[in-house]
Amino acid sequence: MASAARIGLLALLWGSTFLWIKISLRGFTAVQVTFLRMIIGAAFLLVVLWILRRRRMAPRSFPWRHILVSAALANAIPYLLFTMAEKEIGSSSAGVINASTPMWTFLAAWAFDRGQRDHHVRQTPGLVVGFLGCVLIFSPWKEDSDLMSWGGLECLIGAMFLGVSYVYMSRFLTNRGISPLILSAGQLSAASVLLAPALAVEGAPILEPRADALVALAILGLFGTGAAYILNYRIISDDGTVKASAVTYLLPVVSIILGAAVLDEQPTPTMLMGVVTVLAGVALTRRKGDRTGRHLGKEVGSAEMALRRPGK
Repeated sequence: MASAARIGLLALLWGSTFLWIKISLRGFTAVQVTFLRMIIGAAFLLVVLWILRRRRMAPRSFPWRHILVSAALANAIPYLLFTMAEKEIGSSSAGVINASTPMWTFLAAWAFDRGQRDHHVRQTPGLVVGFLGCVLIFSPWKEDSDLMSWGGLECLIGAMFLGVSYVYMSRFLTNRGISPLILSAGQLSAASVLLAPALAVEGAPILEPRADALVALAILGLFGTGAAYILNYRIISDDGTVKASAVTYLLPVVSIILGAAVLDEQPTPTMLMGVVTVLAGVALTRRKGDRTGRHLGKEVGSAEMALRRPGK
């Protein structure tokens, strides 16, 4: 039950980011939005660490090399691509394309974890059903589909990077007994460093400060980035990479609901049918008989024990 609640909360936080990105772009450039959300998210986590003042949380050696790679795969590259894409396509469309992440995670896990392939196969029906639901929501057969655009391609490439990042984080970061809070703070800080050159190249164009853009950017950084990444690392450690990435199947559901409530977008019957299919796919990937989500290889088991120890 606790795991399901964490996944639901993470889906709400990440599903709403596409709306906040769209509003933030009214007053900032794509590079600025991505860089500032990383800075705000990292600062939020560092403040939380300072408030807790739990020195035992700090590891003796920090895996900065893997943190940098993970920051590029999971933050700097995909977040920038999604933000650039939303200059051309709708926020709900970006959320739906992002829902292909579990398929890329599944393929990456299958390619790199050969010893676990039999377990991954058990999750295939749920992943396929969820993907079919996303197809119904997006309806790529329509002539005016956002998928057939540069923005759609940027989102798809971003989803591929996210999928690979789940496997990378599980193998090289969540098995070190380091607190998810420290990993998240380090990763977002590293992503800020990686994005700084892009901000320098772009320069500092004259901004048009808008209250809605500033509020959206603050929410995007504090909750959609900082708080969300604590949940993300915990879910990877407890449930495994493939099930953890399945949270993205819920993102189009959140995107559609917010689009209707905030942007006055009317969902079609096909979209609603797709939402039901998506929920069915998520339920299949999380059925109790499937042991893969609990431990995706030996690396996840050690992380789970470390995260549950007092003082971690």
